[in-house]
Amino acid sequence: MGDKRYLYVLNPNSSESVTLGIQDAVRPLEGFGRRIICMGNSQGPKGIETQAQADLTIPQTLKLAAQVEDSAAGFVIACFGDPGLHALRDQTAKPVLGIQESAVMTAMTLGQRFGIIAILPGSIPRHLRSLGAMGVLDRLAGDRAIGLHVNELNDAGRTLERMTEVGRQLRDEDGADVLIMGCAGMARFRFPLEKALGIPVVEPCQAAVAMALPRIALKQFHKVGES
Repeated sequence: MGDKRYLYVLNPNSSESVTLGIQDAVRPLEGFGRRIICMGNSQGPKGIETQAQADLTIPQTLKLAAQVEDSAAGFVIACFGDPGLHALRDQTAKPVLGIQESAVMTAMTLGQRFGIIAILPGSIPRHLRSLGAMGVLDRLAGDRAIGLHVNELNDAGRTLERMTEVGRQLRDEDGADVLIMGCAGMARFRFPLEKALGIPVVEPCQAAVAMALPRIALKQFHKVGES
């Protein structure tokens, strides 16, 4: 019969449009034979823009994951900054990927120096703390904000214009040869951004799902001997 369990992509915020955008972004990866289910956190904020908001979603994400543990083959935490990543790895032996960690690792295989397009200036210190913990700051070209809140990303024209402007600065002024979109709410802008800038752009949810699926297939777990 085969393994019928699902890869759950957990969006820690409560924005339905963000969750739907994530689902659209990862849909091409369903061709690898594993159903991917994207779930929002109805108890979370509409958008996660501060460390405090991110931290408050951690117990909610852990509870959401526990509710679907029996039908899960693995999990992706779909918030840039990876809130609750290590806590969920403690809670389950199944593969758990964070979109920021996965995006950075993917970007370093596509170029030498990566740039991050953040939503707000206040997001940048949060990114830098994570990158410092990963030991990859020497590969960071720059981290620049578009100055839009999560709910403002629904204005596609304005968002793409700002992302293109900031992406051009990261490429031309900071020396980035690959870009990372620093918010799950940016998912739909990958291809137009690549076309405008002519360098690879990493969509973090795609990066994390692309890492999770082979990890599930290869039975690579965080706790050896468990599944």
